[in-house]
Amino acid sequence: MSYPFGVNESARVEFIVEPFVIDDPGPHVVATVQVADQAGLHPDMGPFATSATGELDRVIDAIGDMVRAGFAHGATSVQFRIDTGNEEPKQGLHDALDRMIVDVEREIGLPIGEMARVDKQRAVARLDTHGAFLLRGSVDQVATMMNVSKVTLYAYINAVG
Repeated sequence: MSYPFGVNESARVEFIVEPFVIDDPGPHVVATVQVADQAGLHPDMGPFATSATGELDRVIDAIGDMVRAGFAHGATSVQFRIDTGNEEPKQGLHDALDRMIVDVEREIGLPIGEMARVDKQRAVARLDTHGAFLLRGSVDQVATMMNVSKVTLYAYINAVG
């Protein structure tokens, strides 16, 4: 199919396939990424999302098959963001917590869910310094990623505050 906005326009697509488990993409993620690869979109799996690039018409044509593959293999949610052109997407608040967590994981050298208690406390102190816990829903998200209860996470936050 041809679209009025130009067949050769470059596009970048980011997608998240849930349920999300750190270091275990599961068959629902793998199937979705394989469809993107077969469509010639050059997927790159990151710690929280997968990004891919290709011509805009290829991206649009592939999305339906990607969604079907994800759900056929157990996905509960598939989310997409598409940007055109060669510019990197602007980084806004919607992914601020993810960026902070990636920075903390890089600094400590472990995925946040695999950290020992002392490392989790260091991670919480670093996240708190950067205002992570001012973001709506961040306590629930970080507690889930750390495999701790909200009560435990609040204890860590209070200890650094």
